[in-house]
Parts: sequence; structure tokens; C-alpha cells
Amino acid sequence: MFIYEEILRAFQKYKVQYMVIGGIAVNLLGALRSTADLDVLLEMSEDNLKKALAVLKKCKYRVKQPIDLVKIADKKTREYLISQKNLKAVNFYKDGSFEEVDIIIEAPVTFKEAKKDITWARGSGISIPLISIDGLIKMKKKSGRIVDKLDIDALKRIKRLREPK
Repeated sequence: MFIYEEILRAFQKYKVQYMVIGGIAVNLLGALRSTADLDVLLEMSEDNLKKALAVLKKCKYRVKQPIDLVKIADKKTREYLISQKNLKAVNFYKDGSFEEVDIIIEAPVTFKEAKKDITWARGSGISIPLISIDGLIKMKKKSGRIVDKLDIDALKRIKRLREPK
């Protein structure tokens, strides 16, 4: 079993519309990068958020912030939390573990946009939906962190290596 396999399998079992972004996506796309949290981009409908929340609870994750994830389905509520509370993600953690899942609510690439160019990682009998290299580069450019600049360089090298010669 690999880290976060339980939650990814449960997302698929309950048909949660999601894709992996962030450091784990960088790893699954082919770069070496140390990371511990799972960053997830969700389709923001109320039904999908309810399914995601049910899966997180079933897998014994607890929300860190005092926020009802389902209310984020409402675009006005989401925009308020982003603009007035500077909320970028809702964090879930598991007691007694380092595992954390961040549900990203503010990103330069929406789930709908990212879904057009989705890529897949396969292993241990599971297919994991990932944001594309270009989508991930776009997201990482916005953050401006040093680690994200290193990720961008690695992703660009991977993209060049994958191009037909």
C-alpha cells in the first residue's frame, strides 16, 4: 500500500470527481520531490463535495478549520472565504498520523479547465487522475514559492523528455 492509497481508492469507489495536484502530482508525473500532504482539486458541486466529505470522514480525517466543506459549493460563499478570509484550501488531517489532505478552493486552474487535459498515473491496481504538466506549471507559477520554482523546472524537463523527437 502506498501513502494516501486508502483515500484515493475511496474517492474512486464513491465516484468523487477529483484530481491530484501539488507535490504528489509532481512525483507521479516523474520528478523527485519531498512532500507529505495530498493536494486535491475537486469539482465544486454540492453533491461532489458531500461525497468527498463523506469519504474523508469514513477514512477518519478531520477538518482543521471550522468550515463546512459543503457550503463551499456556493460560489458566493467560496468567493467570500477567498477574498475576506484569505482561504485557499480546506485542510483535513488524521490524528496520530502525518497524513493531511488539502482541498484546494482557490487556484488559477479550475477543475473544469483541468479536466480537459487530465493525465493518469497507474499503480497498485488504481488509476489516479492528475492535473496535466501545463496545468500544474500554471498553478505553481502563481504561488511563487522557491519549491514551486524548482518544481516548474523539473516539470519543464519532463515535458521536453516526453516530446516526440
